[in-house]
Amino acid sequence: MALASPDIKVDRIADYLGEDADTLLNHVCQTIPRDALALPGADFTERVWLDSDRNPQVIRSLQQIYDSGRLAGSGYVSILPVDQGIEHAAGASFAPNPAYFDPAKIIELALEGGCNAVASTFGVLGMTARRYAHRIPYIVKVNHNELVTHPNTHEQIMFGTIQQAWDMGAVAVGATVYFGSGDSNRQMIEVAEAFAFAHELGMATILWCYMRNSAFTLNGVNHESSADLTGQANHLGVTLGADIVKQKLPTQNYGYQALNSGDSAYGKLDERIYTDLSSDHPIDLTRYQVANGYMGKVGLISSGGASGANDFAEAVTTAVINKRAGGMGLISGRKAFQRPMAEGARLLNAIQDVYLSEDVTIA
Repeated sequence: MALASPDIKVDRIADYLGEDADTLLNHVCQTIPRDALALPGADFTERVWLDSDRNPQVIRSLQQIYDSGRLAGSGYVSILPVDQGIEHAAGASFAPNPAYFDPAKIIELALEGGCNAVASTFGVLGMTARRYAHRIPYIVKVNHNELVTHPNTHEQIMFGTIQQAWDMGAVAVGATVYFGSGDSNRQMIEVAEAFAFAHELGMATILWCYMRNSAFTLNGVNHESSADLTGQANHLGVTLGADIVKQKLPTQNYGYQALNSGDSAYGKLDERIYTDLSSDHPIDLTRYQVANGYMGKVGLISSGGASGANDFAEAVTTAVINKRAGGMGLISGRKAFQRPMAEGARLLNAIQDVYLSEDVTIA
């Protein structure tokens, strides 16, 4: 079961939420009811995955993630992802804290912070596997968008093989698809094949389901984070074989509607997406993302976002929205590793406290 944390008070969480505390902690969802969702819990694998085609090895790998770290036994996950050395350039990512050029420090932060798992590159995890792979579940991120090609592109390229991930002792692999980009069809084919082989070997799969195309920005609004488009990205992700999907927190809605204005035509929509299935409340927007993951049967983990001046408040806010929407947890990297280790671990613990708190309920 999850470690007892009797000192976790909702008042402390409310302090981080500030003026948004009431609307986030007391909101009641009037769109998709909580009873329709498969919610995280200690018995999640039995309730959800035993009816699927996942083999016992995959189910064991998922359970190993669920049973690790401070959130062990709760059904929720807190994952440290550090692939920014490739995705955002090592210098730009690690300049705030150069210690994390050393792969061992990344693993130590995940352990110190009580995470369920650590997600990183073939290089980082391969360099540390013999020392740490038996101590914390490894999630190998198998593809990346590098920032050396000029001009920069939105292409996810495989950096290794699924067999390599299995050989180093990983329990899961992760990948990204930039849905909506010109390169997305190739990415989807590669990821589907990679995930199928990962499942054959007994590893779980996590998909970063990101929308990416400059044409999604209209009238100053970037619809790459709209609930309707990101929800559909999640639905494509679970179809590709993801056992968990990672998504950015939605910041608005009406992406399909905006892209179908004037003479343009894009996708398909039903106006009830915006009336019956969602609202403008952030918890309802995120619940629509959860629903697109087979009503929560494929757990939604929300991205922690970039590091900034209000990291603790932003991380706790994201965790509250994710949990109350019916999500499975948070995957937060830059907010944690771009600061001293003790402070980064404290931030990860603040996120975990939201999921351990019995006072933060499903909306």
